[in-house]
Amino acid sequence: MKKVLLIIFALCVQTLSAQDASVEAVIDSIQIFVGQQAHVTLTANAKENAKVEFPQFKPTEYITPGVEVLSRQELEKKQQDNGFVTRSMVYTLTSFDDTFYYLPPMTVKIDGKPYKSKSLALKVLTIEVDTTNVEQFFGPKDVQDNPFQWSDWSLSFWLSVLLLVLLAVCYYLFLRLRDNKPIISRIRIVKRLLPHQKAMQEIEQIKADKMVSSENSKEYYTKLTDTLRKYIEERYGFSAMEMTSSEIIEKLTATQDEKALAELRHLFLTADLVKFAKYSTLINENDMNLVNAIEFINQTKLENVPVEETVKPELSEEDQRSQKARRMLKTAITVLSVICALLFVYVLFTLYQLLY
Repeated sequence: MKKVLLIIFALCVQTLSAQDASVEAVIDSIQIFVGQQAHVTLTANAKENAKVEFPQFKPTEYITPGVEVLSRQELEKKQQDNGFVTRSMVYTLTSFDDTFYYLPPMTVKIDGKPYKSKSLALKVLTIEVDTTNVEQFFGPKDVQDNPFQWSDWSLSFWLSVLLLVLLAVCYYLFLRLRDNKPIISRIRIVKRLLPHQKAMQEIEQIKADKMVSSENSKEYYTKLTDTLRKYIEERYGFSAMEMTSSEIIEKLTATQDEKALAELRHLFLTADLVKFAKYSTLINENDMNLVNAIEFINQTKLENVPVEETVKPELSEEDQRSQKARRMLKTAITVLSVICALLFVYVLFTLYQLLY
């Protein structure tokens, strides 16, 4: 009775162990011709979290003497209903000797435990050749040269030569451009004083120098009339500095009222008498003429005039030629670069068509 129980227990253990994992090997064709390929599918059924290690063969490694393993490819896992997963590896075999081969069992490690598949067989056949009728076969042919036609390659060759020449010219122009330093010219915005502002500054300087009360009336009136002449010249646009007093008054008659001109005429007349006839003036007369000059400036000044002036630099003829040369060099380099890029793409395209 005890022996029967032990036998039953051993069978149960063997059954449970067999249910833990299984390995199976299948070959798609048991016979092939020399040089053909056969595929062996090695399948392992194991639990989902089990570690499965298939046999590793390098390309052209022999699984058995005479049979090479060309490649291996693992297939996708397949889920089973009982919680097991099917993993498969496909081995591609070939042979060049016509004989019958015994393929030994392949070992798969599942969680470190080896499981062997069943052994397989592979028969390699050769093609029968009728050596009695040799004329029906074609013998081996010599290596044939592909005929070279210059007309197919001439366009690509000459375009390549042209591309090299254009690249050399482009590089030379780049060196010329680098050596020809750019001319930097800046436009300056200059704030300028209006004519009446300049005149009032000079009159304030006359006051500061106390020239009104000075005994040197000639210097005072010379300074005062020069200030007015400069103001009139900038304000009205005619050369008052080179004109006589009467010419200035006559020139202003068409634009100013008679009262302002009468006071200005009296100021110029007094100044001429002091400068040329050694006329002596009183201090109150000097003050009155200074006031009249200020009044004339205030009545004729223009205030709504821009006080900023744009000063553009004037380039010499040599600088202008240099700038023109730089523009021409940049244009030439740009055009040549575009042409070189197009030629390069076209040459590559033609070579690709000829080779492939």
